[in-house]
Amino acid sequence: MHAPPTAPPRLSPRSGLRRSRRGRRSRIPGPAVIAALAAALLASVLAAPTAHSQGTHQGARQNAQKIVGGGDLGPNVLVFDPSTPNIQGKVDEIFEQQESAQFGDGRYALFFKPGTYDNINAQLGFYTSIAGLGLSPDDTTFNGDVTVDAGWFNGNATQNFWRSAENLTLNPVNGTDRWAVSQAAPFRRMHVRGGLNLAPDGYGWASGGYIADSRIDGQVAPYSQQQWYTRDSSVGGWNNAVWNMTFSGVEGAPAQSFPNPPYTTLDTTPVSREKPFLYLDGDAYKVFVPAKRTNARGTSWGNGTPQGESIPLDRFYVVKPGATAETINSAVEQGLHLLFTPGIYHVDRTIDIDRADTVVLGLGLATIVPDNGVTAIRVGDVDGVKLAGLLVDAGPTNSDTLVEVGPAGASARHADNPTSLQDVFVRVGGAGAGRATTGMVINNNDTIVDHTWIWRADHGEGVGWETNRADYGLQVNGDGVLATGLFVEHFNKYDVRWSGENGRTIFFQNEKAYDAPDQAAIQNGDIKGFAAYKVDDSVDNHEGWGLGSYCYFNVDPTIRQDHGFQAPVKPGVKFHDLLVVSLGGKGQYEHVINGTGSPTSGSDTIPSQVVSFP
Repeated sequence: MHAPPTAPPRLSPRSGLRRSRRGRRSRIPGPAVIAALAAALLASVLAAPTAHSQGTHQGARQNAQKIVGGGDLGPNVLVFDPSTPNIQGKVDEIFEQQESAQFGDGRYALFFKPGTYDNINAQLGFYTSIAGLGLSPDDTTFNGDVTVDAGWFNGNATQNFWRSAENLTLNPVNGTDRWAVSQAAPFRRMHVRGGLNLAPDGYGWASGGYIADSRIDGQVAPYSQQQWYTRDSSVGGWNNAVWNMTFSGVEGAPAQSFPNPPYTTLDTTPVSREKPFLYLDGDAYKVFVPAKRTNARGTSWGNGTPQGESIPLDRFYVVKPGATAETINSAVEQGLHLLFTPGIYHVDRTIDIDRADTVVLGLGLATIVPDNGVTAIRVGDVDGVKLAGLLVDAGPTNSDTLVEVGPAGASARHADNPTSLQDVFVRVGGAGAGRATTGMVINNNDTIVDHTWIWRADHGEGVGWETNRADYGLQVNGDGVLATGLFVEHFNKYDVRWSGENGRTIFFQNEKAYDAPDQAAIQNGDIKGFAAYKVDDSVDNHEGWGLGSYCYFNVDPTIRQDHGFQAPVKPGVKFHDLLVVSLGGKGQYEHVINGTGSPTSGSDTIPSQVVSFP
């Protein structure tokens, strides 16, 4: 991994000004000299308006540099209340536009003020977020549904990416809501007064998914879902599993039983912090930042006033398409948080977040594209930064990194107030040619990575083994880092490489790169293939639960992968409930982790599993 380029030092607006303070003694001038001086003074007075005007304009420019917080939320945020006419028609209009626009430019956030909405079926397409504006999900109720299905893709839900539902209560019309999604489609802070079906109509393929801080009163039915992670929630029941269903801190979750059925269940989540969200306090917009929880179980809401901090919107720079990285950085330097409205943002320099406790919240899958090979976002070695709701999309010039949390060698401890990333997604290719050496680097100690999908595209535009080259998905250098809901796929070398101590991962989903041209292209010294998840030999303590890697080498189905997971054999390095799968026999794994675990074989897509390692 290459070190990121060092930004040139910045000069303050006044750093180039120099004043001469030298003086000298002179004799008192005579009358002729005085007359000449008077004439010169008169001329200077007559010319003074030009100089004064220049100074005035300079002051105006300096005043214009002050960034004002608050303001409207832009044209791609739609806010409804129960009296808004034709809500269904407007929601349908956006769905028609976004249903199959997998790599399109549209970005939308649909917000609903507290109240009750009857006969609503909000179907969500790509890059569409829906949310209530109450402090609690129960403040905003649909007598209806929020629906994701897969009609656009002939009943196949494996490409239902990049959308979200948050902070609503649903009374589904037929008793069960349908949320048939795959990666990057979080279901957060939701209350379903009924059941939840995670499969598309017809029970076609699906590859999700993520639920957090939600209450589903009835049964959750994943049916055809290959894998799923649920955190800090409550469910009325869970009725089947395919390969890997993982739970932490979930009331009503099935008991630990991996591999038959493949349920991995932790009573609590060691550390968690829910995603910040926009809400209305009377008529005033605020962002609520939930407090960190330790050993959490169940939702963070529903038992009185939620714990956390409310930040008025006027303390946010409301970022709209066309804003420059320079302006965004100035806003942070002036003490503002950042609220990215739905849109696509090209940045010609890194967005630097060097102030502790800064909130950076994206709405409607706000997308940041780095130009000229810069890193899109970099966080300093500071406490409590919250990054949430963003898609970082690599540009055509290779970036060494796309997201960096902490500088190289970061040493401060942040356990009391960690940086957290929630629904921060990374994409290399698909929407066009994109390249990056590493998708995301975590240098800061004690960081929480809560639900990310780091994806080197296997379809779309600008896709090919070298066309959208990206060697590494996630590199973790910090100590005490926790990943909950880690999805990383298709990188040319290691998808995840973990170099820090005391790391933990609860749920990991991976596919190796489909498009490897041959065995030689993935050879790693004397090892066949790069592991999906590698823990460095120098690491003494690491632990993971519910981790799966799949291969589908469709360009050369004869490729063999030595293992999905690689780790040192030490008492402090532990894995629970691992699996590898060959999808349709397109390539095979020799082992699950290191030399442990049976090989996959044939075309029946049957996983090879390891319950405990070492």
